[in-house]
Amino acid sequence: MSNATAADDFGAAMGMVLRSYAEMVGPQLVDFPQGARGYETLCEVLKGEPPSQAALAAKLGIDRTIMTYLLDDLAAAGLVERRPNPADRRQRRIVATPHGRAAVSELCGRVAEAEQAALARLDENERVLFRRLLSKAAGTAPAHTEEACAIVTGALAE
Repeated sequence: MSNATAADDFGAAMGMVLRSYAEMVGPQLVDFPQGARGYETLCEVLKGEPPSQAALAAKLGIDRTIMTYLLDDLAAAGLVERRPNPADRRQRRIVATPHGRAAVSELCGRVAEAEQAALARLDENERVLFRRLLSKAAGTAPAHTEEACAIVTGALAE
């Protein structure tokens, strides 16, 4: 048996942070297709070379069947397109549309503010460290960062 108290319980603490995140960020993305999942997917699409649907599903840890429906919703909203991969005609690449880029640019600031509010108990240095450690523990770089917002906003201004 462990002598850990509720305050020391890693799972409980992670759950509380996740609930706070959902309560703060969720309302910012309520009108976005598939909410936070759709937003994070589009952010991932904007990171670099257009990914295949299968690669995107694997990167985000989303079942490939569910990814199909998610991308259908994003495409129906005019946020992404499926384009043939010039290197493999059997494969489609997922590409953000200008409307998709603009949508992420518009939401980046609001999502960043909501994320800051979710971590309001931490000072700025602690928030930076927490994000870095969380990304390291998860084995990924965050899909949404202030740098990503700046890149998208800068690309739209060009």
